Amino acid sequence: MAGHKLVNEPLWNSEDEPDPIKLGLVGWMLVFLRGLPLAVLVFGGLLVLLVVRLIERPLYGVRRPVTPFISQFVCRNAFRILGIRFRTSGELMQQRGAVVANHTSWLDIFALNARKRVYFVSKAEVAKWPGIGWLARATGTVFIERDRKKAREQTRIFETRLKAGHKLLFFPEGTSTDGQRVLPFKTTLFAAFFADELRDFMYVQPVSVVYHAPKGQPDRFYGWWGDMDFAPHLLKTLGARGQGAVELIYHAPAKVSDFESRKALAAYCEEAVRHAHALAGLEK
Repeated sequence: MAGHKLVNEPLWNSEDEPDPIKLGLVGWMLVFLRGLPLAVLVFGGLLVLLVVRLIERPLYGVRRPVTPFISQFVCRNAFRILGIRFRTSGELMQQRGAVVANHTSWLDIFALNARKRVYFVSKAEVAKWPGIGWLARATGTVFIERDRKKAREQTRIFETRLKAGHKLLFFPEGTSTDGQRVLPFKTTLFAAFFADELRDFMYVQPVSVVYHAPKGQPDRFYGWWGDMDFAPHLLKTLGARGQGAVELIYHAPAKVSDFESRKALAAYCEEAVRHAHALAGLEK
């Protein structure tokens, strides 16, 4: 599975080939020692979520007062099983609105859900993917279509979800990287937040996601980009003898109505994410 972007944009590729994966006997042992409990956690958590949702949905509709805590529990404990250290700084946004972050890996989904109960914004095609689509639907992912004719309909969906207290999360780079850079933010989704129905109450919180590689490994160890397949990257992560860390840096929320255009808001968020990402990277 290489189609891991949340927006259907061209893949980013490094000038250098991905590092070769060498597990060895110890690595394969770690794959099983970590992989089995991780599978039990993820799929067991999904089963519990689906059962709870059967009760939650008829009572609360689009609101989800219980199930996001299940997702958060699963994601936080996934890092404990993997042995990846997890740390955060900054205050969580209390206002209604969206969260934007740089995109490095499938691990971002676990990291961003572990600290804050969020709902991802994804291209509509993901809903049809085997396994992944089912998981995405179960956890409340918002699916969008890149069709100008449906812009008004999608704005209504955003409005409903935001007014229900949901924090929507998307990756404005449009693709993932090796984690050593922040790509220019695309302004497409920012446009929806300037609709009359959303602009006056909407906030956007930028978040920098920084990965620190295991000792002795390349800085881009956790990066997942281009045509890299999911399974080998998962095995490499599970089989790492030592693990590194993931760091989330939450920045001050920006009120949409304080910006004159989507480009200005996107530029502000990009600069906040890029600056903190660079500073954190220097601390490795």
